[in-house]
Amino acid sequence: MAGFQHTVRSPALFAGVGVHTGEYTRVSVRPAGADAGITFVRTDVRDRDNQIRVTGEAVCKTQLGTVIGNADGVTVSTIEHLMAAFAMLGVDNAVVELDGPEMPIMDGSSVAFVRLLDRAGLRPQEAPRRFIEILKTVEVVEGDKRAALKPADGFEVAFEIRFDTAAIGRQAIDMAMDEQAFRDELADCRTFGFLREVEALRAMGLARGGSMENCVVIDGDRVLNPEGLRRPDEFVRHKALDAIGDLYVLGAPILGRFEGVLAGHGLNNALVRALLARPDAWRVVTLAEDLREAV
Repeated sequence: MAGFQHTVRSPALFAGVGVHTGEYTRVSVRPAGADAGITFVRTDVRDRDNQIRVTGEAVCKTQLGTVIGNADGVTVSTIEHLMAAFAMLGVDNAVVELDGPEMPIMDGSSVAFVRLLDRAGLRPQEAPRRFIEILKTVEVVEGDKRAALKPADGFEVAFEIRFDTAAIGRQAIDMAMDEQAFRDELADCRTFGFLREVEALRAMGLARGGSMENCVVIDGDRVLNPEGLRRPDEFVRHKALDAIGDLYVLGAPILGRFEGVLAGHGLNNALVRALLARPDAWRVVTLAEDLREAV
C-alpha cells in the first residue's frame, strides 16, 4: 500500500477561525484523482481563478505562516499544519475547498487534521507514489539561520532553536520521521508566540484570531496557558512540524535528512526553491526497488 498514491476516501469537513485574520472559515477536504497533487479552492471567490495548486513556486509569503497564491492574486494562508498531516499520513492527492482566505488554526497543531483524516479514511489509487530522493546536500544560510537537505536512507528531521527566555532556551530534536513518529512525537505540538508581540502583530493585521486556545503564549520567562505545555520541548517540535508541512509543497515526500537551525517558514521555502534549482541534487523515485537498483 505504501508504494501507491492515496487520496481521502470520503470528504473531511471542519471549520474554525484563522489565527491571523480571525475569520471563521469552513473547509472540505475532498478526493482528487491520481497525480493531481494538492489543490486549494477558494469557494468564496467567483470573479477570477479561485484554484491554487500547491507547488514550491506557489508560496508567495512566509511571514508567520506559509501563504500560497495564484496568478490572479487569490491566496490561502497558514496551510502548513494541514500540509504536515497530508505529508506524514500519506495523502498525495486532495482538493481543499474553503470559503475564506486562511485555514482554520484549530488548536495550533496538526492533531485535529490527523483525526479528521483518520475519520475520512484513505483510498489507494492505481498510480505509484513518488518520492524525492536527496542525492547531494543543498543548504541555505541567512546570518545565524540555516536549513539543509542531505542524503539519508529515510526521512529524518533535525531542528534547533534558541530563545532568550527561560520558557524556551535552547531546544533541539533529531529523529527518524515516519507516520507513527509524527503521530506520537510531533502532531500535537502547538504554535507559540510572545505576548509582547501581539499588539504589534495586530496593528499589522495579524494574530487577530490568536488566543490561548490555539497558541502557546509566552510572557517573559513564563508560559501563560493554564494547562502548561504538552511536552517540555513542544516549541522545537512544533518548528519541526512546520518544516514538514513547508517541505511538502514540493509535491512528494522526501527521502533525505532535513536540518534546521533557527529556521522559519521563509528559510524553509528558500530551501525548497534552492532544491528545485539544483536538478543534480535530487531525483524522483517510486518504489524501494528503484533505490536498491541504483545502489
